[in-house]
Amino acid sequence: MSEVTISRRSVLAGSAVLLASTALPTIGWAQTPKKGGRLVVAADSEPRNLNPAIVASNGVFFIASKIVEPLAEASFDGKDGLDPRLATSWEGAADGLSVTFKLREGVKWHDGKPFTSADVAFSALQIWKPLQNLGRTVFKDLEAVDIPDEATAVFKFARPTPFQLIRNALPALTSVVPKHIYETGKIEENPANNAPVGTGPFKFAEHKPGEYYRLERNGNYWGKDQPYLDEIIYQVLPDRTSAASALEAEEIQLAAFSAVPLADLDRISKVPGLKVITKGYEALTYQLVVEINHRRKELADLKVRRAIAHAIDKDFVVKTVFLGYAATATGPVPKNDPQFYTADVPTYAFDVAKANALLDEAGYSRGDDGKRFSLKLLPAPYFNETKQFGDYLRQALAAIGIDAQLVNNDSAAHIKTVYTDHTFDLAVGPPVFRGDPAISTTILVQSGIPDGVPFSNQGGYKNDELDALIAKASETLDPAARTELYKEFQKKVAADLPLINIAEWSFISVARDTVANVANNPRWAVSNWADTWLET
Repeated sequence: MSEVTISRRSVLAGSAVLLASTALPTIGWAQTPKKGGRLVVAADSEPRNLNPAIVASNGVFFIASKIVEPLAEASFDGKDGLDPRLATSWEGAADGLSVTFKLREGVKWHDGKPFTSADVAFSALQIWKPLQNLGRTVFKDLEAVDIPDEATAVFKFARPTPFQLIRNALPALTSVVPKHIYETGKIEENPANNAPVGTGPFKFAEHKPGEYYRLERNGNYWGKDQPYLDEIIYQVLPDRTSAASALEAEEIQLAAFSAVPLADLDRISKVPGLKVITKGYEALTYQLVVEINHRRKELADLKVRRAIAHAIDKDFVVKTVFLGYAATATGPVPKNDPQFYTADVPTYAFDVAKANALLDEAGYSRGDDGKRFSLKLLPAPYFNETKQFGDYLRQALAAIGIDAQLVNNDSAAHIKTVYTDHTFDLAVGPPVFRGDPAISTTILVQSGIPDGVPFSNQGGYKNDELDALIAKASETLDPAARTELYKEFQKKVAADLPLINIAEWSFISVARDTVANVANNPRWAVSNWADTWLET
């Protein structure tokens, strides 16, 4: 039966960020954990890179987080919403110029080599700062990592860097990889990117393309008596409609990230032996956005961007695409963020007449065929909702005379087309808000991001005033002042529309009732599952 009563309200309340996560209850299990067993999980895609130190994304974390560990993980009840992983403590200097990490001792890499502070320094300076899609912004002022001993790493910053930001970044941006494997050759081409070596509770065993990933128990894991599982199998099921039937047939035991379509949840919650779980994503709020290529003359015109915003019925999208399991968005920070969100931003009510008037004012009149101009529209292929919204957006644009030609690609082709080649006009993206605007949100509108960085501003948008505000916030140590800067950031983004925020949502897991310790941290789906076990 259902593990948690399903309701749209509970899903939206559950999609809070890390800052609010400490007030939420965990899902507890009275039984003593049992060792052994194979957990079979649905996977709807195959990441082209399994190194989370380079690509900080949930598609990578879903698999790699069991293998490669960060310095800390999100927690419902830990101090500052964190639990230790490879670091046991962290302390920021009052001047914002350094953070000292005490590291866990006695940890071994999967190949038997010892984990030390040299691995943390290498990961931070050689990967997070120069290569990682999100870290290159958060760690941009990191100039050195001192390692006075094997269990201490002192991060030194050239400019004051908010300790609050570094803390918030620990779960998603500090995956540590072994220096001895990566120090020779080009990091981006290292074979370990697709067969990772980590310190986590599970070792990478094999990947059979189109079929499965297999992870096996790390018998030398630092966590006492953990992990409990012998194996995790990620069964590749690119067709999400097959996840529900696979669960019912007991071919798989877990489907995370709403792999079971929302339309099936009510029915599946009544199936004996299955539980529907709305917890475990509180630190992962997804944002449905329209990405805009500002190199296109028409889209560089603010009147055109505002017309597009007025043409979109956000309430209809929430009710129809998300079946009510989402909320409308006002800007780049989700409504459920208690610290940074402000509703005091320009908004664009659904108004087709106003949209048409704006396009007329901009000089884009309709031709004899009723069309003003054509655009290439690329929906991200990761979720049913992003693809469905792409279909809706095409129709919404047609109503104002814009001919949107849908281009559907697989994940690898979509990332290359949008974030490297820039051969798109509009794209539908699902960036993740991770509890701080500097982590994955400012990068969507900040200029100067190198080509090829996924989930970043690759639309050519540049606004010196907005860039300066982002830079100032990144150096402001006082949390209250920093919050005010990010409220101003939201106003400017909503006014100039470098992208258009449509909705925000969280996810749902469905599992066999034999799977225990599900959703016991705010990033559970992308955490290490060391304490997950199977009842017999």
